[in-house]
Amino acid sequence: MSDLNDATDPSKPDVPGPVLHGAYEISADPARIDAARVHHWISGDSYWALGRTRETQDRAIAGSLNFGAYATGGGEMAAYARVVTDYATFAWLCDVYVDPAARGTGLGTALVTAVRDHLAPYGLRRIMLATADAHGVYSKVGFEPLEYPDKWMTLGLQ
Repeated sequence: MSDLNDATDPSKPDVPGPVLHGAYEISADPARIDAARVHHWISGDSYWALGRTRETQDRAIAGSLNFGAYATGGGEMAAYARVVTDYATFAWLCDVYVDPAARGTGLGTALVTAVRDHLAPYGLRRIMLATADAHGVYSKVGFEPLEYPDKWMTLGLQ
């Protein structure tokens, strides 16, 4: 996976580098992702992917644009978000998770803001997500409920 912050790749526009939020640095550098920690969080503590295998999580990470938030002191990962995108028209924001110790600090909102800002240069027509409990976080960043949910369909488990 190439570094998405590499301005030498002519197929990708310049995108913002790491973003600071309080005691955390938010980055899309794939080399910094702690895959074991992400798997622990997502498979053990999320409502949407309990029991997800490590193999499945690793494949998801490998095929996605990944964001991490890291403590500026020691570099320990404190939050994660994953984007599935074609870099031209569409993106799906998913697997957003903030470590319980970092919740309540605004890190979730900062992470989603960094994702939004990172994707802005691509001129995507739509960025979507699904949430059962974080509507307030996403609405602060500009997300809204679907205007016409009856136009949307899904295939697979819900």
